[in-house]
Amino acid sequence: MQMLIGELAEYVGTSPRSLRHYEQQGLLSPERGANGYRVYDETDVIRAVNVKELFDAGLTSADVRQYLVAGCLDQPLMAAPRCSAELETVRQRLASVDELIGRLERTRERLVERSRGLEDELDVG
Repeated sequence: MQMLIGELAEYVGTSPRSLRHYEQQGLLSPERGANGYRVYDETDVIRAVNVKELFDAGLTSADVRQYLVAGCLDQPLMAAPRCSAELETVRQRLASVDELIGRLERTRERLVERSRGLEDELDVG
């Protein structure tokens, strides 16, 4: 199976620009045809699907690169044996998300308090 960038973008559910970004980040490395067009083989297709899935899950380029270095991107993520890098990467990202949620909850509490104070001052119901 071989695809050009537009075909792969449609298949993956992303844009050609995103695929070029994946390439710039070193996450994809398609061959070039005689005409200079990117030609994606079956491994590139699987890798592109995996990269998008990981980005959609909130992982960063650096996180996804850890998957690549560990050899975890060249088989469908759900079908592949688990990689040791995967668990640590997901745990780190989850800790970051939990920290962000905590900060957002504290910010929300302060805004609610401020809103109530303003309502009392302005005697608004």
